Amino acid sequence: PAAPSGGNAYDRRVSLDLPGFGWQVHKHAVAGEWPRPAAGAPKPTASRTGTHPRTETPVAARGGRVSRRRLDTRWGRHISPSGRAPAMGSSQHPHSDRHRSDTTLRVNGKPHTLTVDHRRVLLDLLREDLGLFGAKKGCDHGQCGACTVLVDGRRVNSCLLLAVSLDGSEVTTVEGLTGDAERLHPLQQAFLDRDAFQCGYCTPGQICSALGAIAEAAAGHPSHVTGPGTPPGRPVPLDRAEIRERLSGNLCRCGAYPHIVEAVEDVIP
Repeated sequence: PAAPSGGNAYDRRVSLDLPGFGWQVHKHAVAGEWPRPAAGAPKPTASRTGTHPRTETPVAARGGRVSRRRLDTRWGRHISPSGRAPAMGSSQHPHSDRHRSDTTLRVNGKPHTLTVDHRRVLLDLLREDLGLFGAKKGCDHGQCGACTVLVDGRRVNSCLLLAVSLDGSEVTTVEGLTGDAERLHPLQQAFLDRDAFQCGYCTPGQICSALGAIAEAAAGHPSHVTGPGTPPGRPVPLDRAEIRERLSGNLCRCGAYPHIVEAVEDVIP
Protein backbone atom coordinates (compact mmCIF):
# COMPACT_ATOMS: atom_id res chain seq x y z
CA PRO A 1 0.00 0.00 0.00
CA ALA A 2 0.96 3.57 -0.56
CA ALA A 3 2.65 5.52 2.19
CA PRO A 4 0.48 7.92 4.21
CA SER A 5 0.29 11.43 2.89
CA GLY A 6 2.94 13.68 4.32
CA GLY A 7 5.00 10.75 5.56
CA ASN A 8 8.58 9.82 4.81
CA ALA A 9 10.20 6.51 3.95
CA TYR A 10 10.12 5.39 7.62
CA ASP A 11 6.36 5.86 7.76
CA ARG A 12 5.63 3.15 5.23
CA ARG A 13 3.33 0.58 6.73
CA VAL A 14 2.73 -3.09 6.13
CA SER A 15 -0.85 -4.27 5.89
CA LEU A 16 -1.94 -7.82 6.66
CA ASP A 17 -5.40 -8.75 5.44
CA LEU A 18 -7.20 -11.19 7.74
CA PRO A 19 -9.76 -13.18 5.68
CA GLY A 20 -13.26 -13.18 7.09
CA PHE A 21 -12.54 -10.37 9.53
CA GLY A 22 -12.57 -7.38 7.22
CA TRP A 23 -9.68 -5.91 9.22
CA GLN A 24 -6.16 -4.91 8.36
CA VAL A 25 -3.22 -4.87 10.78
CA HIS A 26 -1.02 -1.85 10.14
CA LYS A 27 2.52 -1.69 11.43
CA HIS A 28 4.56 1.47 11.11
CA ALA A 29 8.33 1.16 10.99
CA VAL A 30 8.75 3.82 13.67
CA ALA A 31 5.45 4.72 15.31
CA GLY A 32 3.05 1.80 15.63
CA GLU A 33 -0.70 2.18 15.35
CA TRP A 34 -3.59 0.16 16.68
CA PRO A 35 -5.29 -2.10 14.13
CA ARG A 36 -7.95 -0.20 12.24
CA PRO A 37 -10.83 -1.51 10.12
CA ALA A 38 -10.58 -1.17 6.40
CA ALA A 39 -12.69 1.56 4.85
CA GLY A 40 -16.32 0.49 4.68
CA ALA A 41 -15.69 -2.89 6.32
CA PRO A 42 -18.41 -4.17 8.65
CA LYS A 43 -17.68 -4.89 12.29
CA PRO A 44 -16.04 -8.33 12.57
CA THR A 45 -18.16 -11.16 13.91
CA ALA A 46 -15.53 -13.87 14.36
CA SER A 47 -17.30 -15.41 17.33
CA ARG A 48 -20.33 -16.13 15.15
CA THR A 49 -18.60 -17.47 12.07
CA GLY A 50 -15.17 -18.77 13.10
CA THR A 51 -13.93 -21.79 15.04
CA HIS A 52 -12.47 -22.00 18.51
CA PRO A 53 -8.63 -22.09 18.26
CA ARG A 54 -8.19 -24.85 20.84
CA THR A 55 -11.08 -27.17 20.01
CA GLU A 56 -11.53 -26.47 16.26
CA THR A 57 -15.25 -26.62 16.84
CA PRO A 58 -17.79 -24.02 15.69
CA VAL A 59 -18.19 -21.26 18.24
CA ALA A 60 -21.73 -20.92 19.46
CA ALA A 61 -23.46 -17.68 18.65
CA ARG A 62 -24.78 -15.99 21.74
CA GLY A 63 -24.81 -12.32 20.97
CA GLY A 64 -21.35 -12.70 19.50
CA ARG A 65 -19.97 -14.22 22.74
CA VAL A 66 -19.24 -17.68 24.07
CA SER A 67 -20.62 -18.91 27.36
CA ARG A 68 -17.87 -19.72 29.85
CA ARG A 69 -20.00 -22.61 31.07
CA ARG A 70 -19.99 -24.11 27.58
CA LEU A 71 -16.24 -23.70 27.18
CA ASP A 72 -15.48 -25.14 30.62
CA THR A 73 -17.70 -28.13 29.91
CA ARG A 74 -16.04 -28.64 26.53
CA TRP A 75 -12.57 -28.52 28.14
CA GLY A 76 -13.54 -31.20 30.68
CA ARG A 77 -13.95 -29.04 33.79
CA HIS A 78 -16.74 -29.88 36.17
CA ILE A 79 -19.32 -27.13 36.55
CA SER A 80 -21.09 -26.79 39.88
CA PRO A 81 -24.77 -25.76 40.11
CA SER A 82 -23.60 -22.24 40.97
CA GLY A 83 -21.95 -21.99 37.57
CA ARG A 84 -18.40 -21.86 38.93
CA ALA A 85 -15.73 -24.45 38.32
CA PRO A 86 -14.26 -25.66 41.64
CA ALA A 87 -10.56 -25.34 42.29
CA MET A 88 -8.25 -28.23 41.56
CA GLY A 89 -7.72 -28.97 45.26
CA SER A 90 -11.36 -28.91 46.32
CA SER A 91 -13.23 -32.09 47.13
CA GLN A 92 -15.81 -31.30 44.41
CA HIS A 93 -13.26 -31.58 41.63
CA PRO A 94 -13.70 -34.92 39.84
CA HIS A 95 -9.95 -35.63 39.82
CA SER A 96 -9.02 -34.16 43.22
CA ASP A 97 -8.29 -37.54 44.83
CA ARG A 98 -5.78 -38.40 42.15
CA HIS A 99 -3.75 -35.26 42.80
CA ARG A 100 -3.74 -35.28 46.60
CA SER A 101 -2.43 -37.70 49.22
CA ASP A 102 -2.45 -37.92 52.98
CA THR A 103 1.03 -37.05 54.21
CA THR A 104 2.36 -37.26 57.76
CA LEU A 105 5.30 -35.13 58.81
CA ARG A 106 6.79 -34.69 62.24
CA VAL A 107 7.56 -30.98 62.30
CA ASN A 108 9.54 -29.62 65.25
CA GLY A 109 8.60 -32.69 67.29
CA LYS A 110 4.87 -32.56 66.56
CA PRO A 111 3.13 -34.91 64.10
CA HIS A 112 0.99 -33.35 61.39
CA THR A 113 -1.16 -35.26 58.91
CA LEU A 114 -2.38 -33.24 55.95
CA THR A 115 -3.98 -33.96 52.60
CA VAL A 116 -1.40 -32.45 50.30
CA ASP A 117 -1.46 -31.65 46.62
CA HIS A 118 1.24 -33.66 44.87
CA ARG A 119 2.73 -30.47 43.44
CA ARG A 120 3.06 -28.70 46.80
CA VAL A 121 6.61 -28.16 47.99
CA LEU A 122 7.70 -28.40 51.60
CA LEU A 123 8.30 -24.66 51.91
CA ASP A 124 4.71 -23.80 50.99
CA LEU A 125 3.39 -26.46 53.35
CA LEU A 126 5.41 -25.07 56.26
CA ARG A 127 4.47 -21.45 55.64
CA GLU A 128 0.90 -21.66 54.36
CA ASP A 129 -0.44 -24.80 56.03
CA LEU A 130 1.42 -24.89 59.35
CA GLY A 131 2.08 -21.17 59.87
CA LEU A 132 5.85 -21.56 60.29
CA PHE A 133 7.26 -18.47 58.61
CA GLY A 134 10.93 -18.83 59.57
CA ALA A 135 11.95 -20.45 56.29
CA LYS A 136 11.77 -17.78 53.60
CA LYS A 137 10.96 -17.91 49.90
CA GLY A 138 13.82 -16.11 48.23
CA CYS A 139 14.71 -17.29 44.75
CA ASP A 140 12.33 -20.30 44.70
CA HIS A 141 15.00 -22.11 42.65
CA GLY A 142 17.22 -23.57 45.38
CA GLN A 143 19.97 -21.03 44.76
CA CYS A 144 19.83 -18.62 47.72
CA GLY A 145 19.41 -20.92 50.74
CA ALA A 146 16.79 -18.75 52.48
CA CYS A 147 14.42 -21.75 52.62
CA THR A 148 16.90 -24.13 54.28
CA VAL A 149 15.47 -26.49 56.91
CA LEU A 150 16.59 -29.81 58.38
CA VAL A 151 14.97 -33.05 57.19
CA ASP A 152 16.00 -36.07 59.23
CA GLY A 153 18.98 -34.03 60.42
CA ARG A 154 20.21 -33.04 56.97
CA ARG A 155 19.94 -29.56 55.53
CA VAL A 156 17.76 -29.23 52.44
CA ASN A 157 16.28 -26.54 50.24
CA SER A 158 12.61 -26.81 51.12
CA CYS A 159 11.53 -24.94 47.98
CA LEU A 160 12.68 -27.90 45.84
CA LEU A 161 11.24 -30.84 47.80
CA LEU A 162 7.74 -32.14 47.16
CA ALA A 163 5.99 -32.54 50.49
CA VAL A 164 4.46 -35.92 49.61
CA SER A 165 7.95 -37.36 49.04
CA LEU A 166 8.80 -36.71 52.71
CA ASP A 167 6.00 -38.76 54.24
CA GLY A 168 7.16 -39.95 57.68
CA SER A 169 10.15 -37.60 57.83
CA GLU A 170 11.31 -35.44 60.72
CA VAL A 171 11.43 -31.75 59.78
CA THR A 172 13.12 -29.11 61.92
CA THR A 173 12.74 -25.41 61.21
CA VAL A 174 14.34 -22.48 62.98
CA GLU A 175 11.27 -22.27 65.23
CA GLY A 176 11.95 -25.76 66.58
CA LEU A 177 15.61 -25.39 67.48
CA THR A 178 14.86 -24.42 71.06
CA GLY A 179 12.32 -27.20 71.63
CA ASP A 180 10.05 -26.36 74.54
CA ALA A 181 12.74 -24.34 76.32
CA GLU A 182 12.56 -20.58 76.47
CA ARG A 183 16.30 -20.13 75.97
CA LEU A 184 17.67 -19.74 72.46
CA HIS A 185 19.72 -22.40 70.75
CA PRO A 186 23.46 -21.72 71.26
CA LEU A 187 23.87 -20.91 67.54
CA GLN A 188 20.95 -18.48 67.66
CA GLN A 189 22.53 -16.80 70.66
CA ALA A 190 25.87 -16.65 68.86
CA PHE A 191 24.22 -14.89 65.91
CA LEU A 192 22.90 -12.28 68.36
CA ASP A 193 26.19 -11.89 70.19
CA ARG A 194 28.19 -11.55 66.98
CA ASP A 195 25.63 -9.33 65.24
CA ALA A 196 25.65 -11.83 62.39
CA PHE A 197 22.66 -10.39 60.58
CA GLN A 198 21.12 -7.11 59.49
CA CYS A 199 17.72 -7.42 57.83
CA GLY A 200 17.33 -11.00 59.11
CA TYR A 201 15.63 -12.35 56.00
CA CYS A 202 18.28 -15.01 55.35
CA THR A 203 19.10 -15.67 59.02
CA PRO A 204 16.82 -18.70 59.60
CA GLY A 205 18.29 -20.40 56.55
CA GLN A 206 21.82 -19.46 57.61
CA ILE A 207 21.31 -20.98 61.07
CA CYS A 208 19.75 -24.22 59.80
CA SER A 209 22.44 -24.55 57.16
CA ALA A 210 25.20 -23.98 59.71
CA LEU A 211 23.79 -26.69 61.98
CA GLY A 212 23.64 -29.07 59.03
CA ALA A 213 27.22 -28.19 58.04
CA ILE A 214 28.50 -28.85 61.57
CA ALA A 215 26.77 -32.25 61.60
CA GLU A 216 28.20 -33.10 58.16
CA ALA A 217 31.74 -32.26 59.27
CA ALA A 218 31.31 -34.29 62.46
CA ALA A 219 30.20 -37.27 60.35
CA GLY A 220 33.36 -37.03 58.24
CA HIS A 221 31.88 -35.63 55.04
CA PRO A 222 34.59 -33.65 53.21
CA SER A 223 34.06 -30.39 51.37
CA HIS A 224 35.76 -28.90 48.34
CA VAL A 225 38.50 -27.37 50.52
CA THR A 226 39.10 -30.37 52.79
CA GLY A 227 42.73 -31.41 52.62
CA PRO A 228 43.51 -34.64 50.75
CA GLY A 229 45.38 -35.96 53.78
CA THR A 230 42.28 -35.88 56.01
CA PRO A 231 41.50 -39.44 57.16
CA PRO A 232 38.26 -40.64 55.58
CA GLY A 233 35.38 -41.15 57.96
CA ARG A 234 36.99 -39.01 60.67
CA PRO A 235 35.46 -35.69 61.78
CA VAL A 236 36.63 -32.83 59.60
CA PRO A 237 38.05 -29.86 61.56
CA LEU A 238 36.10 -26.70 60.80
CA ASP A 239 38.33 -23.71 60.22
CA ARG A 240 37.29 -20.47 58.57
CA ALA A 241 37.88 -21.81 55.05
CA GLU A 242 35.74 -24.88 55.76
CA ILE A 243 32.92 -22.79 57.23
CA ARG A 244 32.90 -20.37 54.30
CA GLU A 245 32.89 -23.21 51.78
CA ARG A 246 30.16 -25.21 53.50
CA LEU A 247 27.92 -22.15 53.86
CA SER A 248 28.59 -20.82 50.36
CA GLY A 249 25.11 -21.89 49.24
CA ASN A 250 23.45 -19.42 51.63
CA LEU A 251 23.46 -15.86 50.33
CA CYS A 252 23.34 -12.72 52.48
CA ARG A 253 22.49 -9.55 50.59
CA CYS A 254 23.50 -7.50 53.63
CA GLY A 255 27.06 -8.87 53.56
CA ALA A 256 27.21 -10.18 57.13
CA TYR A 257 29.45 -13.09 56.12
CA PRO A 258 32.43 -12.32 58.44
CA HIS A 259 30.20 -12.24 61.53
CA ILE A 260 28.33 -15.36 60.40
CA VAL A 261 31.63 -17.24 60.29
CA GLU A 262 32.51 -15.98 63.77
CA ALA A 263 29.13 -17.07 65.13
CA VAL A 264 29.61 -20.58 63.76
CA GLU A 265 33.13 -20.71 65.22
CA ASP A 266 31.67 -19.94 68.65
CA VAL A 267 29.59 -23.14 68.72
CA ILE A 268 32.01 -25.61 67.10
CA PRO A 269 32.63 -28.38 69.65
